[in-house]
Amino acid sequence: MLAGKNVVLGVTGGIAAYKAAELVRLLVKEDATVDVIMTRNAAEFIAPLTFQTLSNRVVHVETFKLLVTSDISHTTLADRADLIIVAPATANFIGKFANGVADDMLTTTLLATLAPVLVAPAMNPKMWAHPAVLENVARLAARGVDFIGPEEGEVACKDIGRGRMSEPADILEAAEGVLTPPRLRGKRLVVTAGPTREPLDPVRFISNRSSGRMGYALARAARLMGAEVVLVSGPTALVPPRDVEVMSVETALEMQKAVKSAFAKADALIMAAAVADFRPAAPKDAKAPKDEYGDQLALARNPDIIAGLAKSKGKKLVVGFAAETGEADAKAAAKLKRKGLSAIVVNDVSEPGIGFESEDNEVRILFADGRSLSLARMAKADLAFEILMALFS
Repeated sequence: MLAGKNVVLGVTGGIAAYKAAELVRLLVKEDATVDVIMTRNAAEFIAPLTFQTLSNRVVHVETFKLLVTSDISHTTLADRADLIIVAPATANFIGKFANGVADDMLTTTLLATLAPVLVAPAMNPKMWAHPAVLENVARLAARGVDFIGPEEGEVACKDIGRGRMSEPADILEAAEGVLTPPRLRGKRLVVTAGPTREPLDPVRFISNRSSGRMGYALARAARLMGAEVVLVSGPTALVPPRDVEVMSVETALEMQKAVKSAFAKADALIMAAAVADFRPAAPKDAKAPKDEYGDQLALARNPDIIAGLAKSKGKKLVVGFAAETGEADAKAAAKLKRKGLSAIVVNDVSEPGIGFESEDNEVRILFADGRSLSLARMAKADLAFEILMALFS
């Protein structure tokens, strides 16, 4: 969502200005063009050269100082911006912005732009709680300005409370959300992710190689597209997306219970989890010596969660995933019909570099009405958007 976009980053005079350098790095990594505007006070905390080096572009501090060309002005930056982010945003800046004051390069640019604006406040908790600040924030929000944070924690003066600037990675995700068309607004999705673990005893378990990346990417993309999202997750090492309800489970039976509960209030289910087909028939309460297991292990079949829910889906969308090896499309088509799904997303995990534990994936979507769509290899984070747009077109 940020690739090829023109982002103006405003940096105001707070100690959190040093975090803005990391935000520039992340934006550039996403292939955004970043123009940085600093207030004079911000330049007291961090040198403009830092931002110039990271963005590879001229940093703007003085309204009337033409550093390169007469074409660079507050109106130029305002006109070409796809998004303006202010991080950190001090109480002083928020007050000026809310009241239409334009006495420096940043505030003048903001008054001249039609681009969306994302503000990340950072200040002492007592300042954040002041009625004047809260009134100014409410006024800006009513005008359509987006806010992220501030967060709870210890601030520079050692006070503890709500006042810390949100982390750069979270601001980046919020920026993507601002620029993402809200195609799924008003919908509630249940997304499953990760493996399940079926215990032999308190130490040993049966599982699979699913990392959960595809499911987490789908949950994140759906939230950015405006949906309410419930993520039912097996054990993973991933950080859940912001503003997503997470239901953590371990076994297939736990996942079945959680999904059934969440799906009752949802419009769609996207079952990206790799649920174990079998579980130990008689798990032990204490760790047993390996000799007790012998050469054979008695297994019980786990329920087919998605097939059970698809039977009574009505007009709801129920989408399965099929990780196959060899004749992947044929196997997936059979599952699609047998389970009564709306669609199934299939990928051949025997192909190197895609599927389990990889950053990339390449899939084909088969629909119940006979349509199909192939999506070329790409990062799972990008593929998630393509899948959702195909499913909800």
